[in-house]
Amino acid sequence: MSAAGTSAPLLELRDVRVAFGGLTALDGVSLAVPRGRVVGVIGPNGAGKTTLFNVVCGFVRPDSGEVLVRGEPLRGHRPHHLAALGVARTLQGLGLFGQLTVAENVMAGAVRAPRAGFLPTLLALPRADRRERDLRAKALAVLDRLGLADAADLPPGRLPHGDQKRVVLARALIAEPALLLLDEPAAGLSTAEISELTGLLATLRAADQLSVMLVEHHMDFVMGLCDDVAVLDFGRLIAHGPPAAVRDDPQVVAAYLGEAAADG
Repeated sequence: MSAAGTSAPLLELRDVRVAFGGLTALDGVSLAVPRGRVVGVIGPNGAGKTTLFNVVCGFVRPDSGEVLVRGEPLRGHRPHHLAALGVARTLQGLGLFGQLTVAENVMAGAVRAPRAGFLPTLLALPRADRRERDLRAKALAVLDRLGLADAADLPPGRLPHGDQKRVVLARALIAEPALLLLDEPAAGLSTAEISELTGLLATLRAADQLSVMLVEHHMDFVMGLCDDVAVLDFGRLIAHGPPAAVRDDPQVVAAYLGEAAADG
């Protein structure tokens, strides 16, 4: 890797523009996720948060601008390319396989280039197969870190929603990513569960030197976890900086926090 690659942010968006018909979803957004930092992206509904996440993941191609990982531009990347780049993601929905156990769901996240027949193949492997044993041991270790070791052999549907969200996180972490992309990780969680998730992510970030970009609606969660917060409004980046500075920014108060206060 070049010297520029080692010093560059793990993730960078440069002047990204996306339009759907006559609607501008992202209007020249530039944003970086430095190594070892947690960056939150917030904004009112329709601000462009989901589009930004989808551009980074490769679900949406930008009309102009570029996405870089470790200083290298991505050309036509798709979601299945992310693991090979050291990037793992979670989506808004749980996306867990109900017919598999919790441990098997996590094991599925370790495959860097999943094929359509991977899961049936995995389940058909002999018990003595070394690869399966090693993979299961790795999954159990990740589940233990997240406080879910006792649930390893249960179907995920038996778990509370908050624990299912942790299974999703475990499935992302088993690939040992350098960059974790989280799409509304606190959605559907209680206040106590959000507090637990904040502490868990802070611990994981410190232990694993993780970089994180998250898109989220829960302001307390974002402000309590993130090093930097980026605020979108009508596809434009209107503020970017430390949580305290962003919270007091007049444009943010008008565009987002003021709206939330009015709704409350």
